[in-house]
Amino acid sequence: MGFEAKGGKAARTAGGRGAGPNRRPEGAGGSAPVGGPAVGGASSRAIANRLAALGVGGNVALALGKLAAGVLGGSAAMVSDAVHSFSDVAATAIAYVGVRIAARKADAGHPYGHERFECLASLALALLLAAVGLGIGYAGAREVCGLAAGTASSQAGGGPLWIALAAAVVSIVAKAGMYLYTRHWADVMGSPAFLADAKHHLSDSLSSVGALVGIGATMLGFPLGDPLASVVICLFILKMAWEVAVDAVERMVDAPCAPEHEEEIRSCLAAQDGVCGVDVLHTRMFGTRIYVDTEISVDGDLSLRDAHDIAEAAHDAVEKRFPDVKHIMVHVNPA
Repeated sequence: MGFEAKGGKAARTAGGRGAGPNRRPEGAGGSAPVGGPAVGGASSRAIANRLAALGVGGNVALALGKLAAGVLGGSAAMVSDAVHSFSDVAATAIAYVGVRIAARKADAGHPYGHERFECLASLALALLLAAVGLGIGYAGAREVCGLAAGTASSQAGGGPLWIALAAAVVSIVAKAGMYLYTRHWADVMGSPAFLADAKHHLSDSLSSVGALVGIGATMLGFPLGDPLASVVICLFILKMAWEVAVDAVERMVDAPCAPEHEEEIRSCLAAQDGVCGVDVLHTRMFGTRIYVDTEISVDGDLSLRDAHDIAEAAHDAVEKRFPDVKHIMVHVNPA
């Protein structure tokens, strides 16, 4: 006998173990839907708008400043770093759009909600991050080969390199701050898209470190410093891109949540009055939310209504205690 433990009357289904009616959950958005519940004193929409404004405004300002410093200082490394900052504007825009779409209510076309659109945004950001890393690595490797073969020269263009050096320091500090700020609020919101955007900020900071090393090495007469640093930074960026991509894919292919979280849900179910045991517990990630399917055992001599009441209490307890659980299906077995 299966119960959909939500609502007034028990829904009974025929069939074997695990059979149960499909209840289409109400279309909540992500872990903190845009315009919905407050998060740390501010709505999710306000936080998303703030992060988008910081990402776009900060990156445009930094990119223009680094471009000017690169041209005035005669540093090709700084000009390349400015191009990287411009790419981060696109990254923030992708993250913002993904979060806004994911927060939409369920509709006829998407009866289970839109949370996975944020995963698609994260995957797009991972590809963009990988492209940036490969571009930096390719340029650095080509420069190393050129210098080794004697066909390339120092990137110094005859200008006052200290201007580019100062711009690199400002960029490192600013982008590190943007990374920490965005990472904090991404964790609060449970947003994989803005977490990926935070890693874009970090990659830009690392790129500026490479520019700093290269410019400093050039000033000291070691032109290989810049391209070698670029190759190393490329590896760090590719690692971040891989982590973002893996997380996004896992959230789209019904991977289970962390074992520790499953154990917390199991303990919550087992602690409910009338529950004799938790026979089966399966979870699957759905974007930033979790679906749970469970089978609990109750006294087999109970009436249908009493068994339903126990299942409904267990259902409500889990969804109340764990906000990231979008829906739990509770099936009842006789103990």
